[in-house]
Amino acid sequence: MAKLLSPEAARDFLVRRFNNQHQAWLAGVGTWPLQISLGTPAEKDAIENATGVLAWASSWAAWKNVGEVSREVRKWARLGTQELPVFLSISSPQEVAVLVGQAPRWNRAKERYAQLVSKWPQLAEGGALAAHFNVLADYSEVDFSRLVTMLDWLVRNPTSNVYLRQLPVEGLDTKWAEQRTGIITGLLKVIRQDKGDGNFHEVCGLLRPPHRIRIRLLCSELRQLVGGLHDFEAPAQDIAALQIRPQAVVIVENLATGMALPDIAGTVGIMKLGNAVSALATIPWLQDVNAVYWGDIDTHGFAILDRARKALPQLRSVLMDEATTLCHQNLWGTEPAQTSNFALEHLNEAEQAVYTALKTNLWGQKVRLEQERLQWESAMQTLLTALAEGGSRQ
Repeated sequence: MAKLLSPEAARDFLVRRFNNQHQAWLAGVGTWPLQISLGTPAEKDAIENATGVLAWASSWAAWKNVGEVSREVRKWARLGTQELPVFLSISSPQEVAVLVGQAPRWNRAKERYAQLVSKWPQLAEGGALAAHFNVLADYSEVDFSRLVTMLDWLVRNPTSNVYLRQLPVEGLDTKWAEQRTGIITGLLKVIRQDKGDGNFHEVCGLLRPPHRIRIRLLCSELRQLVGGLHDFEAPAQDIAALQIRPQAVVIVENLATGMALPDIAGTVGIMKLGNAVSALATIPWLQDVNAVYWGDIDTHGFAILDRARKALPQLRSVLMDEATTLCHQNLWGTEPAQTSNFALEHLNEAEQAVYTALKTNLWGQKVRLEQERLQWESAMQTLLTALAEGGSRQ
């Protein structure tokens, strides 16, 4: 029997089509009307499954929704003349939205799209604005007004050179903007026809808060050079200006590990930089020092190590090897989300092997071994040994 499309099946089809095409439709792409074939039963089908064919025809005869059901007359030898539904014609995206229960979102998105494109025609190019359908459809009136107002101010003041918190934009909330840097940057670049790869602060012409670096001076002699300070955080440029010459530096991923480090002669501890480890390249007294990095054994830990070694080429990793990973299986956790698939070009062969094993789930699904989980006395002995070996090479 020929496949007959019921009203429910037609709606399911349109739900999928709306989900896949609503951004393109908002940008004006698409051919209308959209015709959906309802199936073509033969006389043989009607005879063999009279109940099913009758129910199908009756369901379309009772159609009261938007769209137009086209019918054709069929002259059958045994059953006589029959008028059967053939196509459901949908005249516009608006009708699809009504059928799939998305009319309020579609109408709101279309109205806001027209408003922004009227103000900044560049946003229509390449579907740039339509790609943010959910923003247009789902932002509250307050949030949408904030977005438009902020874009307008940034367009009129391309090089304000103030901090985000200083922007004199009515209704602007700094945390609100910090959570939406991606869309603000993207739309502003389209409006300005900016093809560069600048970050949020560069594109918006804003001052970027300086990276702050948390350090601990693990040596009493080093502490005497800075008035006895032991544990402090300051902008990277201030850290760079310190008049100290340590013999070694221990960089750890997590704050708790850094806070637990013991005194080590001639050594500085740096902690919790995360992906901001690139700031280490700006500190002159780190460039030739004996340096080790100890982070979590997970994909993000190795991504941070990769960035850190780019900043400090002499950097060696410790307690991030395969042996450490496999002998602590009882302490494994799960990494919530692994890093994106990009090459880590500054890992050595052994580190790359561990990273690849983690990335491909060789040892288990999203394996993670947090540095704090290791037995502390044993970890400290390994760390001190690595520092001693590094010092003997210099």
